[in-house]
Amino acid sequence: MSNPNKQRTRGVLLVNLGSPESTDVGDVRTYLREFLTDPRVLDNPAPIRHAVVNLFILPSRPKDSAEAYEKIWTEEGSPLIVISERVTELLRERVDVPVELAMRYGNPSVKSALRKLASMGVDDLFVIPLYPHYAMSSYETAVAKVKDELAKLPFRMDLTFQPPFYDDPAYIDALVDSAKEYLEQDYDHVLFSYHGVPERHIKKGDPSGCYCLQTADCCRKKNPVHGMCYRHQVHATTWAFADKAGIPPEKYSLTFQSRLGRDPWLTPYTDKTLERMPSKGIKKLVVMSPAFVSDCLETIEELGMEGREDFLEAGGEEFHLVPCLNDHPKWIDVLEKFVREFEEGALVDEHPVIPQP
Repeated sequence: MSNPNKQRTRGVLLVNLGSPESTDVGDVRTYLREFLTDPRVLDNPAPIRHAVVNLFILPSRPKDSAEAYEKIWTEEGSPLIVISERVTELLRERVDVPVELAMRYGNPSVKSALRKLASMGVDDLFVIPLYPHYAMSSYETAVAKVKDELAKLPFRMDLTFQPPFYDDPAYIDALVDSAKEYLEQDYDHVLFSYHGVPERHIKKGDPSGCYCLQTADCCRKKNPVHGMCYRHQVHATTWAFADKAGIPPEKYSLTFQSRLGRDPWLTPYTDKTLERMPSKGIKKLVVMSPAFVSDCLETIEELGMEGREDFLEAGGEEFHLVPCLNDHPKWIDVLEKFVREFEEGALVDEHPVIPQP
């Protein structure tokens, strides 16, 4: 039995998505298998999910993905891992508790990070999933992974999770500051491109089954389901950013990228929108991807290379991609603020979970 008078030892765990170990096709295949067999990413029943992954995706996709990773790989390794490690070090300099980094898929693993924190005596752990918005395929799976791994280990910790921070004023301020130099230039339009999710993921987060995606303005009307609605939350980030930066409604729009498979995903699609914009008079474009806090394959290659090419080939003249928050000082300020709030007991740890098949 634990001693209620024992002094608790706090610690912090940052959790990001992950990356293959290298650009080798085998390493990419290993990474994709772990990622795509997660029931919160591909949420079909297990037999269907494993058949789709092993028969239709893994035979060919790893080679294409490996070629894409080769375009962005640095001498230090995967940009997402390198940036996340740098952010971890910067946060360590700001706070007086142990801080470790883990990836939902790949390394450093959640299990190894928990073991390391436990070896430092941590028994009161604050987990920050590095996702501003609630989605079952990002935020929720990170929360579930930490809980599942801890349950298998021979020690116990109290867990507190940072809630999604999509409309946190400090996060919005950091985003605006990171884009300042791009917004001070002459531009026709700002495109906010968010990672897409299947429409069924949004509907699963609606217990009533009759609100989300039922009307064009469902994201604007206040509703309790917004706490688990990725679509509402990315719109809320966009509205808050535009208001803070003074961007009029006609000069910005929101799209979704990175769809997979044939099921309906959230629209409008980023790639199709980029191809149409020049014909509508949008020649000078600023692009942001606020769903990612660290630059990665989806931002550097999908947007910065493929998206740029699509826009320019369609008649666009200037394409400016705003980097993710990465190690921006104001982003480190935000993370420090979250840790201070945890230390002060200001967080409410409530996490509804979307039922899995």
